[in-house]
Amino acid sequence: MSVSEHIRKKLGTVPHKPGVYLHKDRFGTVIYVGKARDLRKRVNQYFQASRRLGWDLKFNALVEAICDFDVHVVRSEPEALLLESKLIKDFKPRFNVSLRDDKRYLMLKVNLNDPIPNFIFTRLKKDDGARYFGPFVNSTALRNAVALARKQFNLRGCRVFTPGAADYKHCLYAHLKYCTAPCVGNVTREQYLEQVNAACNFLEGQCREMQGQLEAEMKKAAAAHEFEKAADLRDLLRDLQDTWKRTEKFARVPYNLPLAINPANDLVELAKVLDLSAAPVRIEGFDISNISGTFAVASLVSFKNGRPDRANYRRFKIKTVIGQDDFASMAEVVHRRYSRLKREAKPMPDLILVDGGKGQLGMACAELKKLGLEKTPVIGLAKEFEEIYLPEKSLPLRLGLDHPAVKLLQRLRDECHRVANSYNAQLRLKKISESVLDEFPGIGERRKAALLKKFGSVQRLKTATLEQIAAVPGFGGKAAEELKNFLAARSTPAGG
Repeated sequence: MSVSEHIRKKLGTVPHKPGVYLHKDRFGTVIYVGKARDLRKRVNQYFQASRRLGWDLKFNALVEAICDFDVHVVRSEPEALLLESKLIKDFKPRFNVSLRDDKRYLMLKVNLNDPIPNFIFTRLKKDDGARYFGPFVNSTALRNAVALARKQFNLRGCRVFTPGAADYKHCLYAHLKYCTAPCVGNVTREQYLEQVNAACNFLEGQCREMQGQLEAEMKKAAAAHEFEKAADLRDLLRDLQDTWKRTEKFARVPYNLPLAINPANDLVELAKVLDLSAAPVRIEGFDISNISGTFAVASLVSFKNGRPDRANYRRFKIKTVIGQDDFASMAEVVHRRYSRLKREAKPMPDLILVDGGKGQLGMACAELKKLGLEKTPVIGLAKEFEEIYLPEKSLPLRLGLDHPAVKLLQRLRDECHRVANSYNAQLRLKKISESVLDEFPGIGERRKAALLKKFGSVQRLKTATLEQIAAVPGFGGKAAEELKNFLAARSTPAGG
């Protein structure tokens, strides 16, 4: 395998630090995500010919597909593990196998609005007003630190949401004098909240004096030849340091990890081939998705500075087109999008891309002209040969698959495909789940629509009470009972 000059130069800039690396193919698609304690050593291993004989077929295929890579430096190996897991879930690289499960790291939660707040371990963060700590890679260290905090700040360890006098009788924490027992009024709720807040500060590493106390106790135990006690204190100190170690919070996709070798250069090259006055800052792309004319939808994907701008993605259901007509569907969504921008006096994109050839491009140009936006640059990209179609030009541009401008347009077009196809699949799955109602005798479209309007989905309908179903127009008590029994029978596994 010959290493390109671009990769050779880039390898020399990789630091000897922990982090995550992303390998990419010739289209700029992330195909593998890995972590390393030393990025320079790890990434270099992929391009050492002397190691090739020891590679298996899958690893050989990966290395052959690598055309570029990016690295992201973090502060520690645990942070690299967390970021690696997150990026694998975001990019879904085809060469990654491990970490594809939905593994979530342990967090600590306390809700100060609860009657008697308690520290709870969780792996899922919710928008419930609670305070969360973590995530933590070392769960054992976290559990040991929480146990110390409970003992040090006299907090409860029982699992009852609101403990009372009956729970106090059997509470080990209370009898060992670990807990101040707010459940029986030994302290007020305000006093107990002060204890909880002190424990929160401790878990955030704001009570470093305790570390000094533990270190002094450890040295004292060692001097007295109490080596087992000293070892326990040493382990506890290590667990506290692991818990106090700050972990960077990573966004869904870290946007400082470029999705292309050089997005700015790609934009400049695109402006040159399209004869634009400047590199386009914002590009919007459209794609149509339908299956035999059913569930026709469209996607609008926005790229800003050559990278996905997900906040400005849009999805459309085709409203005016009957049957499978991609040309008319493209005309509809282009008109809907830009008539709205014009009506709301919002800025237009610097470039519009439609998926397809002369037919789709012609429809888009016609709609823009109706709106008085014919000066807005618009192009089409035909997939078979990646040909770029321009208005009023009879022949398309063929720049080659390695051209930076083509790679940029491919990334935008492929993202349009992904969004449109996923929306189409979502609607089809919803329709399949709703079709079970068609089997209910005498349902009719009107009563079916009333049910779905009331409950939103068949799944919610299954959990509704008889009274709630009977309140839907067209249903009485008997019909509601029959529908409830019908849905229950459809939920029972065959042979169960």
